[in-house]
This record gives sequence, C-alpha cells and structure tokens, in this order.
Amino acid sequence: MAFTLYSLLQAALLCVNAIAVLHEERFLKNIGWGTDQGIGGFGEEPGIKSQLTNLIRSVRTVMRVPLIIVNSVAIVLLLLFG
Repeated sequence: MAFTLYSLLQAALLCVNAIAVLHEERFLKNIGWGTDQGIGGFGEEPGIKSQLTNLIRSVRTVMRVPLIIVNSVAIVLLLLFG
C-alpha cells in the first residue's frame, strides 16, 4: 500500500471516528474523565485533562452529521475503486 493523500485522509477519518465513538458514561467515566471531573475554580487555567474532555465532547457534538456523510463517501469510493 502506497503512502498517498487518500490514505492520509482515511487515517485521519479513522482517528476522528475513534474519538466520536467514545461514550462518556460507559468508558470515559470509568477512567476518570467524566464531566464532573476536573472542574477548576474561577480564574484558574483548565488542565490538559479537562481540555481533552472538552475536545472529545466537541467532536462528538459538531462532527456527528459530517462524519456520517464523509464515511458514506469513503465507503462508496472504496467500493468503486477498491
């Protein structure tokens, strides 16, 4: 398999899919990354854990519909061109 732009985009799509399927109650809370974890006080900088949790939540919220479309296009391309 050659290293092409399509394979790079497909790898990025798989990573975004992996982030999107992380369930907060079933997985993230078990490892201590739930929503109630890492709440700081006023004026404190958020830690890396809370920033990653916010990133995961944002990807799940914003990328839901675009991921369905992009996954469908990727499946059709794989079916047509192998």
